[in-house]
Amino acid sequence: MLFQSPTKEIDSLNSIDTVISAIDSGSSNELARFFDSSISLNVNGLQGDYSKNQAELVLKDFFKKNPSRGFSLVFKSESNPNYSSYIGDYQTAQGIFKVFIKVSLQASDFKIYSLEFVKG
Repeated sequence: MLFQSPTKEIDSLNSIDTVISAIDSGSSNELARFFDSSISLNVNGLQGDYSKNQAELVLKDFFKKNPSRGFSLVFKSESNPNYSSYIGDYQTAQGIFKVFIKVSLQASDFKIYSLEFVKG
């Protein structure tokens, strides 16, 4: 699924497209590049506030147990230039997980401060 983010808010190198690509490929390393210094994470009921490194390890384990069969964005809310929300479907052999992504724009840096993977 392709769409363009408003360039005035987020430049193309630091956009939701890169996050979508990281989730689609199941890359916790790529995804963690966009994490805030601490992140609210809920991965299939395992939830809490994690450091960037802890969150990456939790997601690495999740992606290992639930390899990606594709990710598609189904909703985006970009009405506030400093905070945006996205919802997508992460497909695995075990079924579909709803993904809730909340990002903030901090000094032109795109940061994920909340991420949830919830079994559908």
